[in-house]
Amino acid sequence: MKHRSSSTTKSTDYYTCPMHPEIKQEKPGKCPKCGGMNLAKNSRPQSSDHCATTSHPLTLSRNLKLASLAFLLIFAVSFIPHPFLKPLNTSLISYLNQIWWAILLGFLIGGLIDYFVPDNFIFKHLGSHRPRSLLSAVIAGFFMSACSHGILALSIQLYKKGASIPSVITFLLASPWANLPVTILLFSFFSAQALFIIAAAMAIALITGAIFILLEKKSLIESSRPAPKVADIHWHHLTHFQPSPAFEGVLIGAVNLANMVLWWIIIGFLIAATIQAYVPGHYFMRFFGPGILGLILTLVFATIIEVCSEGSAPIAFEIYKQVGTIGNPFVFLMAGVVTDFTEIGLIWTNIGRKSALWLPLVTIPQVLLVAWLFNTFL
Repeated sequence: MKHRSSSTTKSTDYYTCPMHPEIKQEKPGKCPKCGGMNLAKNSRPQSSDHCATTSHPLTLSRNLKLASLAFLLIFAVSFIPHPFLKPLNTSLISYLNQIWWAILLGFLIGGLIDYFVPDNFIFKHLGSHRPRSLLSAVIAGFFMSACSHGILALSIQLYKKGASIPSVITFLLASPWANLPVTILLFSFFSAQALFIIAAAMAIALITGAIFILLEKKSLIESSRPAPKVADIHWHHLTHFQPSPAFEGVLIGAVNLANMVLWWIIIGFLIAATIQAYVPGHYFMRFFGPGILGLILTLVFATIIEVCSEGSAPIAFEIYKQVGTIGNPFVFLMAGVVTDFTEIGLIWTNIGRKSALWLPLVTIPQVLLVAWLFNTFL
């Protein structure tokens, strides 16, 4: 007689925060990360069957696995002793030596921010409808660790929680190029000149936010929602610091950030290495030169390619090496924010068509002007 293995299963209740589903509590109460009280009740099976599997928070995303596999295959093929592949191998190794530390440090800082900084701290300072909220939006953008596509979802979330439209637009423009992990990545490429790129991105974000305040007062864009009362801010992970949970939380935050942006970095890395290996430098000078026409063509090129912010950084650096000025790479970097069809579409459907249409109208002239000043005086 065959005996089937038996297992007993029962369900236990636990509570999760909608903002942070990785946090699970046995009892209802405040979320230790953001202080929210709207914890959802869930049930999870507990089985004596040791073969039962559950998803692990440190699991790598499918996109990251595929991008990593593609990189490893291309990198391995580049070692084949053939004259055509030698430039690619040299280019790949050169880029790896230049940015590996910046990527690791960026993910570490991103994990620290994700674990220790409560989300309500961000929400509280973006809900104000006064000009000072714009500065708060830039500062919040600096401490947010997400790619431009991740920032889109977060920006809409901030808007729905009561952040003003000018603050959301400022945050949206500042985050991809002024945030801390990307700052480290840009310094690894551009050295001290990265300061000009980051400062210009912040300035454009602030100026655009100020213009949106005026547009809102003139009723040329939609009206911001009333800001709800934000729950008390609890720095639980700092005041009740425990090494083991902190290490796990930072690691989970870093992996989540890697799942969001690392595959984009790999894509941009491979594109930039291929350009360096096989595209003659005079092509860049011919089509993407430092003049106004070259800047406009760079803007169009970046709009068509549409690579996430972190993935754009290696390509922008390759443009910098070929052209020799930082105006063109600045246009390439900013184009992913000011001309992104996904971004404009999300603003159109969630905030309003007026705000979506005004975004490129206000930002593109600023980007081209700053780029021209960079090419002329730096």
